[in-house]
Amino acid sequence: MCGNLGLYIHVPFCGRKCAYCDFYSVNWSKSAAVDYTAAVLRNIRHYGDASRIVDTVYFGGGTPSLLTSQQIGSIIAEIRSSFQLEDDAEITLEANPCTLNGEKLAELRNIGVNRLSIGVQSMIDEELKLLGRVHDVKRAEQAVLDAAKAGFENISCDLMIALPDQTSESLRFSAERMTSLPVQHISAYILKTEEGTAFDCDDIRSRLPDDDRTAELYLEMTELLEKQGFMQYEVSNFAKKGFESRHNCRYWKCEDYLGIGPAAHSCYEGKRFAVERDLAAFVSSKVQQVTVTDESPCGFEEFAMLRLRLKEGLLLSDVEEHRNDILKKLPPLVKEGYAETDGERIWLTAKGFLMSNSVIEYLVF
Repeated sequence: MCGNLGLYIHVPFCGRKCAYCDFYSVNWSKSAAVDYTAAVLRNIRHYGDASRIVDTVYFGGGTPSLLTSQQIGSIIAEIRSSFQLEDDAEITLEANPCTLNGEKLAELRNIGVNRLSIGVQSMIDEELKLLGRVHDVKRAEQAVLDAAKAGFENISCDLMIALPDQTSESLRFSAERMTSLPVQHISAYILKTEEGTAFDCDDIRSRLPDDDRTAELYLEMTELLEKQGFMQYEVSNFAKKGFESRHNCRYWKCEDYLGIGPAAHSCYEGKRFAVERDLAAFVSSKVQQVTVTDESPCGFEEFAMLRLRLKEGLLLSDVEEHRNDILKKLPPLVKEGYAETDGERIWLTAKGFLMSNSVIEYLVF
């Protein structure tokens, strides 16, 4: 029998596009949300398999919290009907602070959502305005406090680093203020200027820290978060003990996940495939149209690369035929402080995570 399955639901709606974002999203409307939800339900039924146990569900976006609690609840109910949804399944909803209030949070808890990923990004109003966020710091703090009051015990917040004009002092302020809230997980991302976004301009690029300064900010943030009890378990993710994202760990461990919705990706039944970035096509199709991107995923290179993104690293017994080659390449990485090993396992340091693409390419390819 196949192993457990994770479901990813891509909700492509946003109230306003952020200046730095290149994820697929469209403007929300009531009618579009109704049509979208109906399409998600029929796709879940299409893929449904009563023999498959689903232990993680992740609503990503976009801004999934723009859907009503009833719409989200109907999707969870369909998953329960079409698969075996574990009683203790991790069910995550990404949310913008402006879409949350006490009533909605209580409804979300009642329908089974038990983890929130709140897009805070910064605890400084000027930085939020620059990023194009619609909330301010006060609203972000209130959203987290309301979530805790509603009974959420697994709350994650996003934090962005290497912003235009960001300093050590401003990053420390955001990190300390965020960790003082009742949160258990922080996803900390280095800002990248994506082609075609509002940040793709000379003015923004001239104000970004250079690579050396970005590295300093990343290492300062890592040290600060770990001092506050948020231990790094992946390149960009930090959690209190026991609150690592079970769903996201599926990606890095090459475990099965099925994506539903425009722009969703899957690693399912031995193939990787992606859905077209087109809401109209998704809604009008009886079954979402996919393009296979990898006929045989999770070979040695991909498996090792993904495992080395995790703090727990790569177990050499899992890649026995490549053990000697890897060990021959390892000494200079250990000497320079990029990696560590106990002889049976290899893992990257915080310094190594900064150079993860280069370090992993050197070790694996």
